[in-house]
Amino acid sequence: MHHNAYILGWGHTQFGKLDQVESETLIRDAVTGALGTAELEPRDIDGIFVGHFNGGFLQQDFSAALVAMAIPELRHVPAMRMENACATGSAAIWAALDAVQSGRVRHALVVGFERMNTLPTAQVGDVLLKCSYVKEEADVPAGFAGIFGQIASAYFERFGDQSDALATIAAKNHAHGMRNPYAHMRRDFGFDFCRHPSEKNPMVAGPLKRSDCSLVSDGAAALIISAAPSRTRPNVRWRGRAQANDFLPLSRRDPTRFEGAARAWQQGLDDAQLSLGDLHFVETHDCFTMAELLQYEAMGLAGHGEGARVALDGVTSRGGPLPVNLSGGLKSRGHPIGATGVSQHVMAAMQLAGEAGEMQLPGAGIGAVFNMGGAAVTNYLSVLEAV
Repeated sequence: MHHNAYILGWGHTQFGKLDQVESETLIRDAVTGALGTAELEPRDIDGIFVGHFNGGFLQQDFSAALVAMAIPELRHVPAMRMENACATGSAAIWAALDAVQSGRVRHALVVGFERMNTLPTAQVGDVLLKCSYVKEEADVPAGFAGIFGQIASAYFERFGDQSDALATIAAKNHAHGMRNPYAHMRRDFGFDFCRHPSEKNPMVAGPLKRSDCSLVSDGAAALIISAAPSRTRPNVRWRGRAQANDFLPLSRRDPTRFEGAARAWQQGLDDAQLSLGDLHFVETHDCFTMAELLQYEAMGLAGHGEGARVALDGVTSRGGPLPVNLSGGLKSRGHPIGATGVSQHVMAAMQLAGEAGEMQLPGAGIGAVFNMGGAAVTNYLSVLEAV
């Protein structure tokens, strides 16, 4: 267990199509919010950990140094950048946690950001496909949607058409996102729109429609992680955490199982000395609706091939036994790659501190965050609690 790591503050920009907003502006807005929430000054920060995937979205690399450009008072604070595909934000959080728990850093600033809309959509897909096994998968049509289209096709072939469940997941997350002021897409599309192909909801890859795919988003999020709790405001701390990896190419795995994700869930819950039934909510990585369905099975809500019933029975809806993605998830909130893992932790911290506004789940005391890179290749689980 990890009771010596607390989330003292958080900041979050609007997610959306912000291609004209400078990186330094996004970073400044997120960091200023985090410092304000934590009631700290820049001089209190001992280490900066930046999550930024990039991969060709921006000409500017070496992005750890951009934080001081945004907040000049941080000029001499040690800063480093982490990258781990779509789990880049969690990689930065893990580095900060290690620094804090070692005693080397007292107050760590974590910043995740991405500007994806600098490129046309087709090129965005090409950049993201670098997170697959390029030797085998570089030519998959439709980019990463094509990868998950293959996963969905394999699952459908083995277990039958799951389109009703996928549409239910999409509709749920868009409905939840209506309550999130930071969300990229605040629109309740409903089941029928998400279920049936149309001019506005075309087929993208395999059985996946546009409504099954997360958004190409820009934005930033920030956390302040400390070795000591706040004496003036609600505290959130790590109860447990885990990271598990898997093979990169789908050819080396059963594409209908997220085995690395299941291992992370088991190890993280064991580390927290909790069971799935102890959780009040989950923020999970729904880059595609098929991913969320497979994560239901990985976390233990259903057996292999039975994830659809979790969605169809309303288990993960607001008001259900285990609400998933009360923030709208990546599907509605958006998926600016480097910011995503940090954003997920911000959403969970807001819930646990009782400061989630219209998103707030009454009585939320323990929650989990699952963030993955690639097709469940690197898998991070945080179990967080209010104290």
